This record gives sequence, C-alpha cells and structure tokens, in this order.
Amino acid sequence: MASVPIKAEYGPTLGQVLAPRWRAATPAARIAVRALALLFLALAVAVVLTLLDASYSHGGRVPFSFRYKGLHRVAPDPGGYVKVIQRSGSGRLLYSFAVAPLTLPRYGGELSGELPLYASGYIRSLRSRDPSFVLVGEGKTKVNTVPAYAVLYLTRVNGRALYGRNVLLLGERAGAREGVEISMLTAAGASKHVDGPIEVGTTGVLQRPLRSFTLG
Repeated sequence: MASVPIKAEYGPTLGQVLAPRWRAATPAARIAVRALALLFLALAVAVVLTLLDASYSHGGRVPFSFRYKGLHRVAPDPGGYVKVIQRSGSGRLLYSFAVAPLTLPRYGGELSGELPLYASGYIRSLRSRDPSFVLVGEGKTKVNTVPAYAVLYLTRVNGRALYGRNVLLLGERAGAREGVEISMLTAAGASKHVDGPIEVGTTGVLQRPLRSFTLG
C-alpha cells in the first residue's frame, strides 16, 4: 500500500523514526512488542465494555427489556426469566435484580383494584418461602409511567440483612393478566443512599435496570 505523502516540514513521521530500530530488533523483541500491543488492545476493549451499558431483551408472550451496568448475569431462580447481581470482594451478595413471569387469576373491574387483592396472597407466599421475610409496606408505584404495585420487605441471605422491593407489573390494557415480577435486593450498608426497602431501585446500581425497564 502506498504511503500518504507528507510535507517535509511535517516530517519525519513516527514510523520513519522507529523503522530503523524495528529492522534492527531481534525476532524475540519483535514478538514481545506485538504481544504488548495485543495486550494493550485487549485492555482498551475491556475498558470500553466496562463503561458501556449491558442489555437484556426477552421475547415471547410477555416481551420486555432493560439495561444494566455494574451487574453480571447469573442463572435465574427456578421459573425465572433473568437475574443480574453484584457481589462484594468476599463473595457476599450486594445487589440483585431478577425478573420472573407473573399471571393473575381472572378478575372483574380494573387492574388497579385487582393488584392489592392479589398482593395479599402474594405476600403470604413470600412469607411461607422465606422465614426471614418481614413485611415493611406495600402500595401503588410506577415503572416508566406504567402503573404497578410494590411490596417492601426485609430479609436475610446467609445471615446478612437485605432490603427487598418486589414490583408487580402488567401491560396497560383492560383485563391484563400476564406480566412480570421484578424482585430487587440491596444489602444493608451497600449504599449510603439506600436506608430501607423504599429506596431500592430508586438510586444506585439498581436504578438503571428499573428505570430502563420496558414491558411489551
């Protein structure tokens, strides 16, 4: 390939300066330089990937998507769609964001009236599965302007206290029965901005996946 002509006042180029040294270098030195160049390239790619958001999309009957950063995917809980978490250097759970299917029984009236009724049985189910479950509160909420219902609680994982916030989200259509259950956990003390279940997903690592969550 022909080189691009360079005016004399702008020379010599870096290539021209290094060419004699490159030709004089031993084969071992050249291999080492190439290896270092590949290493720096790999590090640059890793830095870029770290700075960029990751994303997850799910199709099927209840399509949804969300973005996340600072979390990594693990195997979902039984029956779940997806789960992303962050652990401490010692391996203790700091944050968790999981999405599972949600199906309401047939009902009459508005969804806004059905969700509080459904939540009563849902809370009993959480309590029966988790002996450390302590209900803190419940009530209406929104996910990207879409009405939803939240259950706030305390729990423990491997002896460590965590704040929990589960969101029941369905599509905005009359008689909607299929949606998703978004389960979020934040370890107590993991973030200075999270002092209880009500702040989970409103700030910190879990804010991005919840705010970017799109159903349908």
